[in-house]
Amino acid sequence: MHDPDAPEPVDALRRIAFLLERTRAQTRRVEAYRNAAAVILPLGEDEVRRRVAAGTLQDLPGIGPSTSAVIEQACAGRVPDRLAELEADYAPLATGGEQVRAALRGDLHTHSDWSDGGSPVEEMVATAMELGHEYMALTDHSPRLKVANGLSPARLRRQLGVVDAVNAHLGDGFRLLRGIEVDILDDGRLDQDPDLLAQLDVRVASVHSKLAMEREAMTRRMVSAVRDPLTTVLGHCTGRMVMPRAGDRAGDAARRRGGRQGRAPSQFDARAVFEACVESGTAVEINSRPERQDPPGELLSLAVELGCVFALSTDAHAPGQLDFLDHGCERAARYGVPVGRIVNTWPLEALLEWAAPNP
Repeated sequence: MHDPDAPEPVDALRRIAFLLERTRAQTRRVEAYRNAAAVILPLGEDEVRRRVAAGTLQDLPGIGPSTSAVIEQACAGRVPDRLAELEADYAPLATGGEQVRAALRGDLHTHSDWSDGGSPVEEMVATAMELGHEYMALTDHSPRLKVANGLSPARLRRQLGVVDAVNAHLGDGFRLLRGIEVDILDDGRLDQDPDLLAQLDVRVASVHSKLAMEREAMTRRMVSAVRDPLTTVLGHCTGRMVMPRAGDRAGDAARRRGGRQGRAPSQFDARAVFEACVESGTAVEINSRPERQDPPGELLSLAVELGCVFALSTDAHAPGQLDFLDHGCERAARYGVPVGRIVNTWPLEALLEWAAPNP
């Protein structure tokens, strides 16, 4: 008997991958389902059903017992068992920030497979739309971060062509913002051609190197960066890690290399940095990754007290991680961040006007 709630096979596989990613499951488990969806998508419905009937699904590369069972059950008009199990366990990742989450219109810090993310731009966009976002900034890394396959100026220009093509295809229902997560260099300069940065909608400036720099030098470095007219958002300001990173390729690779299970926060004069953010209009990021929880609570409270504006973002490296917003929203509510001072609660036009460089 056909279940009216039964999804199509590709949708079932994508949904399973999403539900696994949001709970930080191992990348290889997630990719089994996401890769299977990519394998059967170009075949068409008739060919998939023919293979199900003939019992030849597993002859396809990347289709194993688990993924073939999902495809077969979906083709039979059933909700696949694996999907039903995961949906039964579905719940908000954190509670207490529901009012903040309801106000959010988009996400200003995300990665794709152009740098160290695990999925194509189009997959990230599709998931953002499914979550109800009105916009999302694509913010892959800048050149100096070679370990994350940072984008050279030439590669960034090519990516901007992809962004424009996605927006042309989608029309007015959703906007993919031109963005970057640009490294803050040792002297506070931004790691990308200024003329190219000026063409972007959103520029998240983050420290990724020499995180243990001496306090006064780190303060000068960060103040210089947030005062740069091209800086839109100060990303994960302390750089700390409070638990192992998991659930994406970069985090899984770090664990395999025996990477540290945590990382102490960088030391800097937070009052001086946040006052510079207020003066320049730079937003302080509330990073929603559960292993970051950045800024720490006392710094988040200080930023609220000083009058900072905020960008509450996921730093997602995979589609399911776009749901990490629950974590950031809970922390924003707990530390009294005014919803109106979170820039990604603003309509797109207001956001873009605020984010435009003001030399």
